[in-house]
Amino acid sequence: VQLVESGGGSVQAGGSLRLSCAVSGLTFSSNDMGWFRQAPGQERDFVARISRYGVMTYYADSVKGRFTISRDNAKETIYLQMNSLKPEDTAVYYCAATLRRGDGYLYSDNWDSWGQGTQVTVSS
Repeated sequence: VQLVESGGGSVQAGGSLRLSCAVSGLTFSSNDMGWFRQAPGQERDFVARISRYGVMTYYADSVKGRFTISRDNAKETIYLQMNSLKPEDTAVYYCAATLRRGDGYLYSDNWDSWGQGTQVTVSS
């Protein structure tokens, strides 16, 4: 199983970035997909989740209205469009996959596969 993130970088506050995560080695359309982030010295926090066919999306309150998660099942890729970025969005962003359902998606322990992460740095 491989999840490979890309699209991270440095941007000024108010700017935008689009992260991608290319997936291989699992049945992509059977997995809910998500994004987490981890700032230095902090726990890995939930950012967004998208259901298998993209019908349902869920967001952390801190990113709601600014970030949009999407997926392309034909390309086996998910995306995170990040707008109106803030310095507090600075973190390593991780892509994740899970076959589990229910409310446990907030917790990283309930996700089965992870990417290596991509750094996002937002300067003020």
